[in-house]
Amino acid sequence: MNIREELEKRNGNQEAFVFQDLEVKPEQIRTVLINEVVPSNPADDFYGGDGAAYLSTAIPLFQKAGAQVNNAGELLEQGIYLTNAVKMPKTAPAIERSTIEKSLPYLEWELSLFPHVKVIMLMGDVAKKAFNMISKKATGKNVIPSVSTYKIRKSEIWYQGIRIMPSYIMTGQNILIEKSKAEMAAEDISVMLSIIKE
Repeated sequence: MNIREELEKRNGNQEAFVFQDLEVKPEQIRTVLINEVVPSNPADDFYGGDGAAYLSTAIPLFQKAGAQVNNAGELLEQGIYLTNAVKMPKTAPAIERSTIEKSLPYLEWELSLFPHVKVIMLMGDVAKKAFNMISKKATGKNVIPSVSTYKIRKSEIWYQGIRIMPSYIMTGQNILIEKSKAEMAAEDISVMLSIIKE
């Protein structure tokens, strides 16, 4: 199945969304990591190639967590799918709620493509907000409490039988500077890896 083709079927108004041109076997995916926003250059996205900027910070986190991976293809082989909550590049420093809302139907559909997911990791505040919008629409309430990530990242949070793990953003140069957040993100990824191996 091609992710871009599946999501473009839903893009009736032809807005400038960026969907990953990626072949994936949906039945093999066990976890989805939701990053915040697509990069302005699609070649920098997770599946943009081995030199992709997003991979340059994400892969070291997986390696630190104990995963034997060097590229996005190896993550897919292990049942790990990476995506972005917001499907349009940033146009301002902060991502507005309305921007998240525009991308939400595509994120919802994307998540529905994977029937065997055990864990969804929310990598950053935008991913947490987006997922709360999804859960509130479905159940009338937020699944993720509105508190700092460090206070809830070790909590067992469940949504429709799937473990939901809030963590820290895994892309951008800040993750390389903020060592404590990088450590915590790697710890969270390690927990996720142990869950999907069960």
